[in-house]
Amino acid sequence: MDFQTSEEHTLIRESVRQLASRYGLEYWREKDRQHAFPEELWQELARAGWLGTIIPERYGGAGMGLLEMAIVVEEMAASGAGATIAQLFMMTPVFGALTILRHGSEEQRERYLPALARGEFDFSMALTEPDAGSDTLATKTLARRRGDEYVISGQKVWISGVDRAGGMLLVARTTPLEEAPRRTFGLSLFLVDPRSPGVSHQPLEKVGTHCVTSSMVFIDELVVPKTALIGEEGEGWKYLVDTLNSERIVTTAGCVGAGELAIKLAVDYANARMVFGQKIGRHQAIQFPLARLKAEIEMARLMNYKAAWLLDHHLPCAAEANMAKMVAAEAAFNACDQAMQTLGGYGFSTEYHIERLWRDVRLFRLAPISQEMVLNYIAQHVLGLPRSY
Repeated sequence: MDFQTSEEHTLIRESVRQLASRYGLEYWREKDRQHAFPEELWQELARAGWLGTIIPERYGGAGMGLLEMAIVVEEMAASGAGATIAQLFMMTPVFGALTILRHGSEEQRERYLPALARGEFDFSMALTEPDAGSDTLATKTLARRRGDEYVISGQKVWISGVDRAGGMLLVARTTPLEEAPRRTFGLSLFLVDPRSPGVSHQPLEKVGTHCVTSSMVFIDELVVPKTALIGEEGEGWKYLVDTLNSERIVTTAGCVGAGELAIKLAVDYANARMVFGQKIGRHQAIQFPLARLKAEIEMARLMNYKAAWLLDHHLPCAAEANMAKMVAAEAAFNACDQAMQTLGGYGFSTEYHIERLWRDVRLFRLAPISQEMVLNYIAQHVLGLPRSY
């Protein structure tokens, strides 16, 4: 077990930090105000090769792993983006590249991966439904086989980035739940174009993460070829597990970076703000909450690195990925909240940036999996207690 930071990882941090310094807090505040995607940043990340971090070199990527992607996301978040940068990396590098790399056909890899590495188009994932949020196996979107095609109909909700995506990972049932021999059988994954006839979407208004849209997606008799299917029909759940664990790892990285940024903003303010003739940072009432949150952020970081390492080595990582996400989401939100408290009234002002970090990071106590569902998982699958839901 070696905890020494490698030269490669140090170089990744320095390179990403240098790039991110050109897109700091002011840049993200303006994108948030405009509800605009950070296009300039995204294209620079593509040119620098970071969108292809996990894509093998033979497909035009960097040939690294999810651990390295977590470091990239951490640094971007801590440099000004906050937690919302995690959503961007979930959509294209995870929903698109990782899923196709791990479970797609060679034809699918050659078609999609080079373009994703170059940033030529983005991806989204259509998983959540109005009546199937945490209960993915209750998915009702149905894909009917018709010769060498599938005809798909259903409805999805809270789908990120579909408005600008050129590809979409669509989760549907090829065997209805009531006909499946087991609950985990019958889900299938499809690679589709969300701009195709039969797909429409409607944006949802929300509290934060304004740089990425969230939408209702309506799928009405969408026709896709058999070659759009990932892997075997009906076995989508076992493929999806890799995608979902990776999503949690990227989420945690964003929360770790956002928590780190919020603590830094609070510390900088506390070291400068004079009240009653002395700096407020001298008071333990200011110091102790921030110190405790720093400890929690570091614990989440280490667990996330373990989860990413396990996934990179094709080992089970669900427990680690879930625990890291739960701790990171809680610590990051509390860090933003404590930073707001440290700044007092200024923390409530858009000028000081905390309120954007606070709004954005709140999402990740709900998504991609709620804190309560993580506790359910730990109780059942780690502690061996009876299922409680």
